[in-house]
Amino acid sequence: MGALGYLAASVPPRMASAGAAVALPILAVQQLGDVAVGGLFVAASLGPSVLAAPLVGTALDRAAKPGLLVAGSGLLTAVAFAAAAFVGTIPLPVIFLLLVLAGAVSPFYMGGLSSFVVGAIPDGRRAFAYDALSYNVSAVAGPAAVAVIAAFLPAQAALGVLAVAAALGAIAVRSVRLRPHGRGGGSPWQAIKSGLHRIFSHRPLAVVTASSTLTQLGQGGLAIAAVALSIERIGSPGEGAALVTSFAIGSLLGALYETARPTRRRPQGVMMAGFLATGVLTVAAAINLGTVWTLVVLGLSGVFTAPTAAAMLFLRNKHSPVHMKSQIFTVSAGFRASASAGGAALAASVAGLGGAVMVVAMGAIWIVSAAVMIGYPKDVEP
Repeated sequence: MGALGYLAASVPPRMASAGAAVALPILAVQQLGDVAVGGLFVAASLGPSVLAAPLVGTALDRAAKPGLLVAGSGLLTAVAFAAAAFVGTIPLPVIFLLLVLAGAVSPFYMGGLSSFVVGAIPDGRRAFAYDALSYNVSAVAGPAAVAVIAAFLPAQAALGVLAVAAALGAIAVRSVRLRPHGRGGGSPWQAIKSGLHRIFSHRPLAVVTASSTLTQLGQGGLAIAAVALSIERIGSPGEGAALVTSFAIGSLLGALYETARPTRRRPQGVMMAGFLATGVLTVAAAINLGTVWTLVVLGLSGVFTAPTAAAMLFLRNKHSPVHMKSQIFTVSAGFRASASAGGAALAASVAGLGGAVMVVAMGAIWIVSAAVMIGYPKDVEP
């Protein structure tokens, strides 16, 4: 049950979170006629995760039964999404409160659950390949499920499905052996300070964190850049979704290949080469050689994101002391989430420069991320 059990526990809540970012704005428009409320719903469900990550990580590091905390986070997420489906009946302040709580506990099943994957799948390389697959499947399946359901049914049905998914993930956690880290003492505040100090002062971990966080600026802005490129070339945003989907499909295919044949090369080299390949191919997408060219090169650029994610998770695990492992995972995941949001804001702020320039800028960020990996110490064993 190792790999399959882990996927059963990790994919549903992550898929629910990814899908909610699409379903909540649709729900707000359909039920309230106000897309701004939908944006606030999404912000409420995602924003608290960054602030809560250090506390969540510390709690997981000290928990005798971490599986109960992960399961509880999935159930609370399910309750929040189910309540949101009844917007108009349940008062808005109650829904906002539940979504904020769901956002605060999301690090349990995002970065936090990743810190236990080696206990479920002993082969470290394969373990983090499966974790990368979990994230990729979730990122594709969540919005896709919402899109299909919303085409035939009201958005409440989509929120209901996402709530069920989060609850099923919580149940499936029971089938995964989450071995407690079992160490650590002192005050939670001291533990948080120690974890942050480790992230910023331990050179290998700092380089991996900086490089992988920077990539999310590029990935977060890619969707907006793709829409701008579509408007620039055909006068409408129609191709933008296809371009983003091509990248997502490439990422998923790369993740499937990585789980079947995990790379055994030095992970720091995999990160550098993969970030460089993604960046160069993304820049190549700005060359106007037709829609097929753009779709293909963006799809290929996505392929390299899976092995780099697996390598990044492997190195994060390697350089995280046992007594602060969950905290380092949750905080690092929070950095990446914030960078992704920042990338979207950055892309929006330079929209006037044109789609091709925006795509080149997003690709250049990945190339810079590869250059950051030069700072990884050469004398540190993988």
